[in-house]
Amino acid sequence: MPISECAKKPAAGARKEDIPFIKCQVCEKLAVQLHQQVEKKRAEIAPKKISEYQIIEISENVCNLKKQEADWILQIDIVEKGDKLELVDQGSEGQCNSECKTIERACQEVLGYSDTDVAEYLYTSKPDLGSLVNYLCKDLTKACSTKPPPVPKNRIPGEAFVAKSEKEAEMEKMMKSMEGMPGAPGMKMYSRDDLMNMNNFGGDDGDDEDDDDDETRLPSNLGKIMREKESAKNDLKQKITTGIAKTRETLKKHANKVSNWVRQTWRGLKNPASKKSTKGNKAEL
Repeated sequence: MPISECAKKPAAGARKEDIPFIKCQVCEKLAVQLHQQVEKKRAEIAPKKISEYQIIEISENVCNLKKQEADWILQIDIVEKGDKLELVDQGSEGQCNSECKTIERACQEVLGYSDTDVAEYLYTSKPDLGSLVNYLCKDLTKACSTKPPPVPKNRIPGEAFVAKSEKEAEMEKMMKSMEGMPGAPGMKMYSRDDLMNMNNFGGDDGDDEDDDDDETRLPSNLGKIMREKESAKNDLKQKITTGIAKTRETLKKHANKVSNWVRQTWRGLKNPASKKSTKGNKAEL
């Protein structure tokens, strides 16, 4: 087999030349996502109040395709209409090629080092969507301060939007959610295609059945592991709490002993002097 057929297909990169044409639209969609995700987080943790750190975490991840907060980028297609480029929401996630990377790059350029500024604004002002769009896209970043230039007539069209299957989307979400878990770094060794083809590895029906069983057991096993982990955490917490209580009780007893010893010693020192004084008085009489 020729080496060219074995070589992996190079990853598509961002088309930087397209960014000026979509920068304002990306900023507006970014504002929508920030507003929605902060409100969603606020609802999830209610009645607790959302912290500024939690909002900063959202703003730091919302333009990073490796994070779940940036999944919105996967649903957008760049469509050429006349001398303009329009961002069209497809309603489902698509394969991430050059257009996806271009939107990610535009998002990163818009937000830049302003992620903490917009997070502070969201935390302190609790703005509505319109106010956030104006603040982010006109005041803070100037992304929408001028109209985008016309698209050159000789621009090479981008690739067509190709929707992911539900299985692909679910697998990628699972991999993102597993990031940082023990053993998860090893998952980076496999490409998306490798992971999708694992069920057919070996080509035997028996293996397929085993894989189906593994898929069936995965959620329960994962849940069991998480429960055991939580149980161990609770046990450790209980041990620490019990240890602190025992230590406090021991120190209290020790303090009482020391206090009693000091009190008795003081009385012992005081009483002989008192007796000596009494004997002296009797002698004088």
